[in-house]
Amino acid sequence: MNSIEIFSGAGGMAKGLELAGSKHQALVEWNANACNTLRMNYDQNLIFQGDVRDFTFADYKDKGVDIIAGGPPCQPFSLGGKAKGSNDERDMFPAAISAIRTLMPKAFIFENVKGLIRKSFAEYFRFIILQLTYPEIALESDNWHDNLLHLQAIDRQQGYTGLRYNVSHQLVNAADYGVPQKRERVIIVGFRSDLHIDWKFPKPTHCEDALLWAKHVTGDYWSRHSIANTSNAAISKAIVQRLTAKYGLRTPELMPWRTMRDAFVGIGEPKGNGEHSLRKGARAYPGHTGSDIDEPSKTIKAGDHGVPGGENTVRLTDGSIRYLSVLEAKRIQTFPDDYAIAGAWGEAMRQLGNAVPVQLAHVVGKSVINMLKTAVYKNFDHHTRYASPP
Repeated sequence: MNSIEIFSGAGGMAKGLELAGSKHQALVEWNANACNTLRMNYDQNLIFQGDVRDFTFADYKDKGVDIIAGGPPCQPFSLGGKAKGSNDERDMFPAAISAIRTLMPKAFIFENVKGLIRKSFAEYFRFIILQLTYPEIALESDNWHDNLLHLQAIDRQQGYTGLRYNVSHQLVNAADYGVPQKRERVIIVGFRSDLHIDWKFPKPTHCEDALLWAKHVTGDYWSRHSIANTSNAAISKAIVQRLTAKYGLRTPELMPWRTMRDAFVGIGEPKGNGEHSLRKGARAYPGHTGSDIDEPSKTIKAGDHGVPGGENTVRLTDGSIRYLSVLEAKRIQTFPDDYAIAGAWGEAMRQLGNAVPVQLAHVVGKSVINMLKTAVYKNFDHHTRYASPP
């Protein structure tokens, strides 16, 4: 499956799709440091450094682009930002929709922050979804509210004959898919309706209850890491009572959430130089307590000036905290160890904080690609040995 990644950033979505079987045709990104990261990991001829609105998607019409994917800038909708939404010049959903309109790929995958679905953005989010559903519909007004009314009227009609997409969206927690990080994100997936694909979001593979069970019921978590159980006895007793009342003697079916300690196996404490060097100066104070090493990390964030309020630090067993190394942050975001990140610590952490977790992109991407392969097979004429155009 051929893909184009827009708003590629450090390449989390791109790497996940690559591992799922996608072949990149282009990686589009404006940030110079992120582009340097992409060049260190991909063929530099694939990389377009610049504004996505200046990228000529029409040049790729004959290359069979099956998937367009990416994470439009989240700042307009972030809970921690100014939340200007459609009034923010960084809102790039119009550019993403324009790419779909030009290439009409078989499918698309977009990722954004939880804030995108907050109540104050409900109408604009509906506008985004309807534009992705009916990309061939021309928008005739400069006012998006008027265009929303027009699209809603079309959506209520029966018998629309133009090309459309079946669009799904869901708020997911990356920890539920094997990422050692509590990271809630909105995933938007669309399939061209002429492919007749009935797709559902992949079911979670991991859960918090399974981690609690391994810690407090069986103790497997502690024995697996060859360390003493550090749980508070009273809290542990209450958790055991709740879990046994819910599951009886049966272990939760899903796998345990992965913790930071799980992610850091084999790399030891930071030292020396390079991506796993120790950065000093971290301290704890109210609102800046770090992430417990025996829990999934808090959401790794970029921040306006590098390091936000504690999310990029780890709290060790003795209660002390320290900054994450770049290698540790890569593991939390499920990048391969050999995936290079350009720039010094602050810049590397900014890129990693903005990235889509590779494992999450892989899970969603694999599900999408498998469905597309099934659709292609169904449209294949086994007598004349050619694929009917979907």
